[in-house]
Amino acid sequence: MIVRMNTGGIAMTNCFLIADEAAKEAVLFDAPDHTTRPLLDEAVRRGWDVTGLWLTHGHFDHFADHSAVRERFPRAKVLIHALDEPKARQPDVQTRLFGLPLVIAPLEADAHLTDKQKLRIGSFEVVVLHTPGHSPGHVVFHFPKEQILVGGDLIIGGSIGRTDLPDSDHRQMELSIRKVMELPGETRLLGGHGPETTLEQEGQENPFVREVCREQG
Repeated sequence: MIVRMNTGGIAMTNCFLIADEAAKEAVLFDAPDHTTRPLLDEAVRRGWDVTGLWLTHGHFDHFADHSAVRERFPRAKVLIHALDEPKARQPDVQTRLFGLPLVIAPLEADAHLTDKQKLRIGSFEVVVLHTPGHSPGHVVFHFPKEQILVGGDLIIGGSIGRTDLPDSDHRQMELSIRKVMELPGETRLLGGHGPETTLEQEGQENPFVREVCREQG
């Protein structure tokens, strides 16, 4: 497995390219504005077929570059949870809300993600976990054997995703954090913002996660 990350865009959002080098297959996770090109260039150089753009949720900074992905890899399937697709279909609502100097093409998903759905990147199994709170259709992507979690804006290195947005729900966020923290502590967390961490580290050092887990106990 090869994991590449690039960070950029207005919100300094992380984008991940995960590949099965033997199978020459890769998937892009999230597509922040002005951020995907270096990863797509690497995929082309290495002869990888980018078969998908899998989105953790529908906030603008996680899908703004989707058209750039489809231009380079027209057969890449764009996947998002059904509850978050409306935001991606109408990006102008977000650009007006946040006063953004961006023009984002509306996104039409090829299929919808569901809780406990199993996907594959070459030989790697990926399990989708529905983790609402930051947004209704937020999901994370778990690689059980490789112990990797592409976490979006659930737990983001010392903090958690916002729950003051129009369709956020803090109570659901707490339940989602507890759900993810049941995974092995050594799981590498590739968050939507900030550096890579582990679930164990977040459980020990992240005050928001500690508080949520303490309330559960």
